[in-house]
Amino acid sequence: MAASFLANRSIVAGLLVNLFSSICIVFINKWIYVHYGFPNMTLTLVHFVVTWLGLYFCQKMDVFAPKSLPIRRIVWLALSFCGFVVFTNLSLQNNSIGTYQLAKAMTTPVIILIQTTYYKKTFSTKIKLTLVPITLGVILNSYYDVRFNLLGIVFASLGVLVTSLYQVWVGAKQHELQVNSMQLLYYQAPLSSAFLLCIVPLFEPLTGSGGIFGPWSLPALMTVLFSGVVAFLVNLSIYWIIGNTSPVTYNMFGHFKFCITLVGGYLLFHDPLSLNQVSCPTLTSS
Repeated sequence: MAASFLANRSIVAGLLVNLFSSICIVFINKWIYVHYGFPNMTLTLVHFVVTWLGLYFCQKMDVFAPKSLPIRRIVWLALSFCGFVVFTNLSLQNNSIGTYQLAKAMTTPVIILIQTTYYKKTFSTKIKLTLVPITLGVILNSYYDVRFNLLGIVFASLGVLVTSLYQVWVGAKQHELQVNSMQLLYYQAPLSSAFLLCIVPLFEPLTGSGGIFGPWSLPALMTVLFSGVVAFLVNLSIYWIIGNTSPVTYNMFGHFKFCITLVGGYLLFHDPLSLNQVSCPTLTSS
């Protein structure tokens, strides 16, 4: 009984850390894109490096013990991690915050489809019925979004697909390799950083205006560094929640972020809202 109570408290704590850090990272990243114009992939690379450094210091302080893992077993996970962060950041950059957050709700139906089709996992009728308002809410929001653009929807769709694969693999790899969230992320983060480091120069400038070695102000650099610390908390909490619950549980909980991010986008970035759009998060979260 006591063990079950402690386990439930740990899960609640992990969910709360993810809730607050996930909301913060959306607003911080959007602020960086709008006010500083920092390049997307380079920001993602900074997040990966800070995540690995955070884990390195954690293992030095004996928070966890690293476990040797064969690189070939986590290559696809590392690649999907790159796609997950890059495409979701591109979606945030090219959509309003409300549309960005609501599009992510489609991750739940896609995860259920993947797990049902490829992992032969079954879900109750109640869970399947919850997919109806989720899907309808996303469709209505896209229709009424006054900043709707095709490029933003393409990035959002790719983000949903890659994120769904990534989250399914995170849970599967932790059980397959018998590792915890920190042990898996400790090997996967630097591998993802190496992959991204190879392609950043192909898509983004390194020097001059808009380049990582460009003339950035101190506030811009401090904000980027702070976003890396918050990203570390987001990545770690995602791994922990999925490893201790399931990808579907993680995404169902994530629906609570809708209203907060929608209001925050309106207040901080003046994202326009129609009455129909305001009703979409309620429908999606119902």
